[in-house]
Parts: sequence; C-alpha cells; structure tokens
Amino acid sequence: MSVLWKIAQKAERKWWQRYLKNKDVDSYRSWKLNYWKGLLEKLSHLDIHPGSKILDAGCGPAGIYMAFPEHDVTAFDPLIESYEADLPHFKKSFYPNVRFKTAGLEDFDNGEKYDVIFCMNAINHVADIKKSYANLARLLKPNGRLVVSIDAHNHKIFKYIFRALPGDILHPCQYDLEEYTAFLKQQNLSVLQTEKLKPAFLFDYYVQVAG
Repeated sequence: MSVLWKIAQKAERKWWQRYLKNKDVDSYRSWKLNYWKGLLEKLSHLDIHPGSKILDAGCGPAGIYMAFPEHDVTAFDPLIESYEADLPHFKKSFYPNVRFKTAGLEDFDNGEKYDVIFCMNAINHVADIKKSYANLARLLKPNGRLVVSIDAHNHKIFKYIFRALPGDILHPCQYDLEEYTAFLKQQNLSVLQTEKLKPAFLFDYYVQVAG
C-alpha cells in the first residue's frame, strides 16, 4: 500500500476518536441509524428483499449494516479492530447478524457474492481506486446492485491542487462525478441512479446505484 494511504488510515482512526469523543453512545447510534434509513428511502432503484445477501464494504464503525438487523450481512474495513478497541460506539456484539472482517476494498474475498453491495463514504479512502471498483463488481451477483457514495469535485483546479498537496489527507482519491461514473461503466455496470445528497462549494456529495 502507498505511504499516502497509510497516512490517511492513521488520520482516519484519529478523526473518529475526536469526532465521537463527546458523543453519547446510544444517542449517536440512534441518530446514525435514522440517517441510514432516510438515505435508503431516496434510492428508488434499490429493492432489497428479506433474503438478500448484503455486503457493507469499507463499513467504518457505524455503517449501513446498522439498518439491516434481519438480513445476512457481511461488513469489512481495514480498521475494524481498531474501531472496536478505540470506540465505545462500536462493538461487534451490537450486531449479531453481521460478520465483520478486516480487509481493504482492493483485496476482500470471502468466496461469496452478494445481492446488494454498499460502499458508503469509503471509495475515496482507498489505495487503488480502479482495483477497488473491479473487486466490488466481482463480488456482485448477476442482476445485483452496487451502491456507492462519493465526494465529487466541482472544480478542476481544486481537484488537481488536492491531488498534488494533498489538501484532504483523509481522502487519497480526488475525482469528479464524471470520473466516478466512468469507473462504474468500466466494470460493465449501468448507472441506474445518481442522487445528490448534499451540495457544497468544493465537493458535492452523491450516491450512485449501479447494476
């Protein structure tokens, strides 16, 4: 893995420690669950059945796995053990239906394929974005759905500045919406929905559904 990625992972661990330091555990978990439920309601091209196998790729300590307590869910993150050690807000025992694994997006492989794969707030944290998209597509069942959330640059000049400095140490990958869409199409996936969730000056926050 690149030096930049390793630095980003250390920064990510510290960011979560600072962010959650003064947040009540139960209140935060309740707020995050409601956030995920609200986001799912916006995804008109996503139909999740009771028997759907779900993968939460790059799940973090409060991933969308929270919203599926009755499903067969696998969730992985390179920092999953650190989150359990560092954060009272995350314990594997909170989610008995979820199988947690320690892995990165580029190389996760447990021999299974999934009906729905979520990659939320994670794809721009990776060391190799093309390899990550390829692996997510490989893990998807035929006619499955891949859901990816992205921070997409609005201005080319800032995109290139952030790549060079970098201006955003937590996110080694800096791309615009057209480039993120191209990554999906390169895996022979059709983009079924692109939903802008939050506009901002530098980045707009989107979720894309592909299959």
